[in-house]
Amino acid sequence: MVAKITRKSRTREKLYYSITEVGEITGLKPHILRYWETEFPFLRPKRNRAGNRAYRKKDIEMILLIKRLLYDEGYTIEGAKNKIRQMRKKSHEREAGKKEIVAKQLDVNDLLELLKQIRDELVEIRRLI
Repeated sequence: MVAKITRKSRTREKLYYSITEVGEITGLKPHILRYWETEFPFLRPKRNRAGNRAYRKKDIEMILLIKRLLYDEGYTIEGAKNKIRQMRKKSHEREAGKKEIVAKQLDVNDLLELLKQIRDELVEIRRLI
């Protein structure tokens, strides 16, 4: 389960948030956020033209997940990294499974359409005979 931004009262819907805003939303100090960027390779906020961090909503959700794993569930940093890798792998596997199902469904739909065309042609041939 991915953590969601829950402090909506403090969260204005925007594309990018500064490190100060993210600190207010998550309850974490900026130095903790900067440290986590060095420890968690999948936490890499974009930078704006001035070089300041520009966090997206998905970055904030990742930070809240890391915070929950470390502070609430008692994981070590290494343990949290492994847990998130597992979660991401499962998510990718589910996505691949969904794509496979959609592809198979498209194949079935194509076959049904072909069968309908063949049936229509057979009906037409029968009518001509």
